[in-house]
Parts: sequence; structure tokens; C-alpha cells
Amino acid sequence: MTITSQPSVHAGRRIPLPVAVASWTVPVMVLGQFALLAGIPAVVALVGAFRYAGDRAVRWAAVLVAVAYAVPLVVWLVRPDGAQSLSKDIHPGFVGLIVAASVALIVSVHRARRS
Repeated sequence: MTITSQPSVHAGRRIPLPVAVASWTVPVMVLGQFALLAGIPAVVALVGAFRYAGDRAVRWAAVLVAVAYAVPLVVWLVRPDGAQSLSKDIHPGFVGLIVAASVALIVSVHRARRS
């Protein structure tokens, strides 16, 4: 008698759903003036990409998002004359960089989930 296991419904999914959701949440929150709270999905995407994702492109894109987010955050925290919120203090160039890095993460997550 041979016992065969049935593959689970999620057997083909290599990228976890929280990483996919976080990849969309970061640019939406930054563009929606919730830049400080966007750090939570940025960390979720980074940790999830390294812990569960097997795709290198997803890992590199998650690192790119984390670094693009961390630079203006550190500048805002270190500056003595910074604005009251990160959303008011962040340079538009960094907003564009965070959104572009997030788009790279979204594309790599979508590509990895389809394969």
C-alpha cells in the first residue's frame, strides 16, 4: 500500500502574502502622507523576503525599499531642525526613490508568485 500526500493549495506559492501586501502598502502610505508608518510594511517586506522568499530578485528589491526608506528616516531623526513629521520633512526625490523601489519589489514579487 502506497500513501501519497496531496500537495497543498499553497505549494506553488513561494512568496508569502504579507510580503506581497507590504510591497503595495509602502508606496501607498508614503504617497498618502503616512511616511513614518510606512516603516512597518517596509520591515515586513524585508524580513519576509529574507525569511521565506527563495527569489534573489525579491530579496534585492526588498533591501532597496528598506534602504530607500531608511535614509530619509535617519536624516529626519538626526536633524535638529527637522519637521514635526517625516511626511513633511521628506524630500520629493526620496519619495520618488521609495516609490520606484517599491515598484521594483511589486514586479519581482508578482514575477516570483507567477513562476
